[in-house]
Amino acid sequence: MGRGRQEPASRNTGAARCTLLLANQAHPQYRLVLAANRDEFYDRPTAAASFWEDAPQVFGGRDLVHGGTWLAVTTTGRIAALTNYREAQEARKDGPSRGELVSEFVKGDATPDAYLARLRAKASFYNGYNLIVGDADRLLYYSNRSDRVTVVNAGFHGVSNHLLDTPWPKVVRGKAALARVLDGGAVAPQSLFDILADTTKAPDAELPDTGVGLEWERLLSSIFITSERYGTRSSSVLLVDRDLRAIFIERNFDGKEVRDRRTEFAW
Repeated sequence: MGRGRQEPASRNTGAARCTLLLANQAHPQYRLVLAANRDEFYDRPTAAASFWEDAPQVFGGRDLVHGGTWLAVTTTGRIAALTNYREAQEARKDGPSRGELVSEFVKGDATPDAYLARLRAKASFYNGYNLIVGDADRLLYYSNRSDRVTVVNAGFHGVSNHLLDTPWPKVVRGKAALARVLDGGAVAPQSLFDILADTTKAPDAELPDTGVGLEWERLLSSIFITSERYGTRSSSVLLVDRDLRAIFIERNFDGKEVRDRRTEFAW
């Protein structure tokens, strides 16, 4: 592929470009630790995390263009998270919003297996995505670019805009940082936000070539992204302990003050 200058992604395809790091059954106190950045154009209308009026059991941010989301949890123990799959040319300019894949799961009652089985039947309708869905028992991963449903095993995992655990520099760096934080015993939310605030860019020789051009590959190679028009809009931390008590904190960036939205509940 060439490295000509292009936009990182279409403004019309819904879900955000994100980085998602998680530790599943990898800490004595927490059965799940998740840290995620949502990257998007700064002018895309977005609602900060809150409980949804149309689904009071759901907590998460919301895309105000299509009504979907990139990450949400429920008080009943359901969770879903999404990243886009970055490719040179997205196949469908009129494809449905990928953000609806998260909101449909958390608002519904289908098991993770049943929900992903239904998605596989309409995989070609959507532009590329990575989706993690789960409940209090387990997590499943699916991408319509690999078309395989896999269990998210115990350990450290990361996904950006390729497949789960693809060793892009930001994913490798984020997973290593998450492992260091959890190895220290107690887990403070701020230590996870520090990982998400990493602006280190990868050397050119380590950059992937996804067709967006060298300038954008450099920009998108950091965990926390900033530029004139596009960057990290929010950082989220989820901690679920062994007694199924959950803490969800979303930190929003709007170019002015940093704002946190926090909730705690039992699954």
